[in-house]
Amino acid sequence: MQPKLKASIMDATAMQRALVRIAHEIIERNEGSDVVLIGIIRRGATLAKRLASQIEAIQGTRPRTGELDISFYRDDVNRSIVPVLHATNIPFKIDKQRIILVDDVLFTGRTIRSALNALMDYGRPDSVQLAVMVDRGHRELPIRADFVGKNVPSSHDEDVRVLVSEYDKEDAVEIWTSDSQHEEGEC
Repeated sequence: MQPKLKASIMDATAMQRALVRIAHEIIERNEGSDVVLIGIIRRGATLAKRLASQIEAIQGTRPRTGELDISFYRDDVNRSIVPVLHATNIPFKIDKQRIILVDDVLFTGRTIRSALNALMDYGRPDSVQLAVMVDRGHRELPIRADFVGKNVPSSHDEDVRVLVSEYDKEDAVEIWTSDSQHEEGEC
């Protein structure tokens, strides 16, 4: 079945506004403390760099950023899924750091659990806070985001996609559905 676009819920302007708001919230919550931003590869890493730029524009100093590959920490790595490997790039020690972990979509919480496991292999941070562009609910683990661009109610079967121009040629948040769901909804 071919997936179909159900709705476009954020455009580039809305995503930019959300990033500016999240940057202000990060600064306010961590006032007086340096933070480092670590993005989950791929889109989370892109969003982390954008957040770092926003924080720099607001307070004049750019937080350090890193990229985290969680491929071998996923709980589905032993299934028939072949992970796509990327290089983790955290060019600083994370011990005693206040980390903002950044991802595109928070869904079941399993990706974030994997990311937390991966981070602990690099050191012991003082704290880890979570920033996401979209929180769509349907949690399977007790994980919540500290900073959210947009809460997006969606069905479990829908696919919520965050598009970034670096990979997708545009910035947007979209909800996709399969043909059968789309046709059932039209009846």
